[in-house]
Amino acid sequence: MSDSPVRHVSLRSGVYADSVRLMQVSREIGDRPGVHTVVVAMATPLNLELAAGMGLAPDGEAKPDQLLIALTAADDAELAAAVAAVDAALTARADRGEAQTIPARTIGAGLDGADDPALAIISVPGPYAVAEAADAIAAGRSVLIFSDGVPVEHEVALKRAAHDAGVLVMGPDCGTAIVSGLALGFANVVRRGPVGLVAASGTGAQQVSCLLDAAGVGVSHVLGVGGRDLSEAVGGLATLDALAALDADPATERVLLVSKPPAPAVAARVQEVAAGLSVPVRSAALSPEQPDLTAAVEALLGDLGVAVPEWPSRPGTAAAVPAGAVLKGFYSGGTLADETMLIAAPALGDIRSNTPLRPELDLGTDLRATGHVVVDFGDDALTVGRAHPMIDPTLRLEAIAGLAESGEPAVLLLDVVLGHGADPDPAVALVPALRSAGLPTVVALVGTEADPQCWSRQADALAEAGAAVFASNAAATRHALSLIGDGHE
Repeated sequence: MSDSPVRHVSLRSGVYADSVRLMQVSREIGDRPGVHTVVVAMATPLNLELAAGMGLAPDGEAKPDQLLIALTAADDAELAAAVAAVDAALTARADRGEAQTIPARTIGAGLDGADDPALAIISVPGPYAVAEAADAIAAGRSVLIFSDGVPVEHEVALKRAAHDAGVLVMGPDCGTAIVSGLALGFANVVRRGPVGLVAASGTGAQQVSCLLDAAGVGVSHVLGVGGRDLSEAVGGLATLDALAALDADPATERVLLVSKPPAPAVAARVQEVAAGLSVPVRSAALSPEQPDLTAAVEALLGDLGVAVPEWPSRPGTAAAVPAGAVLKGFYSGGTLADETMLIAAPALGDIRSNTPLRPELDLGTDLRATGHVVVDFGDDALTVGRAHPMIDPTLRLEAIAGLAESGEPAVLLLDVVLGHGADPDPAVALVPALRSAGLPTVVALVGTEADPQCWSRQADALAEAGAAVFASNAAATRHALSLIGDGHE
């Protein structure tokens, strides 16, 4: 047997599988005896960069629509078997011994003769999503566009067409929605109730709905509108339609608007329209003046006459905080990352990020920069051709290991988001990573007891690994700041 592993690197055209399936194949092949390294992913720039860092860069020019298969194994026989196993995994189909029907290949075909579905869900690569959404709108259906990568001018055109047709476009890049109790995308198991959410934010909506659930208050609907809806370019088109829909809904008694920092002129327009509705609307749009989603939930509970509970937490047994510690926030949720930066910046000063509060603080591709840093691993630039970090924690786990190896004194702040669609047991991978890193760690754990992963079970496992765990991201951030303060004393 050779002392050095042998390698296989190839590019295949005309082969496509979604990122979740490719992640599953990579894990399955990586568990084979004798296999050292596996990358099975679309050949996007990020995935090529990761492969190159492992010494598995392909020869020649690669295109994003090609499939990259890169492996190392102990010897030629095991390598050949692993490549064959990749082929088998990619072509495998469930055979239940039942007659198979040919599925519709387009939204238009799927709606032809359908029993009046009210909502079409679109999850195809961004360049193809627009045509599918247009077909659904033309057929009089509301649309949830899970896909990202849709040009903003196409988003505007779709939302204008939807308004004219009297339907709603949720998205593009709408990862979370709950419609009449039905969870779509990344969503938590929360009780039904009188509060409707309009959310230009996925994890923000999850944080708010989970806190409401913990307070004994449920939601009627969570209408995601896409992260760009309150930008100047889109102008709140879907937000205004969603507010009108909730205003007409007899099950909705209060509305909370959840968003990353919106464009000021758009926020003013939405506020003006909201003031004229019959249902009371409270804003939880993040800003330097309103940096805290938990505070917005607590204010809404006051509107409802509901006592604010003690939000769930676990103290953990954090490692000693070294002198001169900086904040390292490694997030899967963009809104939660923004909330953390808005809360922490007044205490810490400038915080660099790949999604910065100010352009001059942009990290670019240097995710290992020193100083105070918050990284949104769910940003579109880091998820092209990869599963979202709420499903696939690989990039964040690598960052945690890299931080520990760097020796930079730091307090590690993480979000872990539970619910449908997310990692079925995130503690399994995160707990050994935290123990190995040995860093003082704080976790914002977003979820409910009824979620498939169970909030308390995940919280207990993370706390046993030393992390301090909070149901509120704002509380987690403030605890991390208190640890950093201790490290500077």
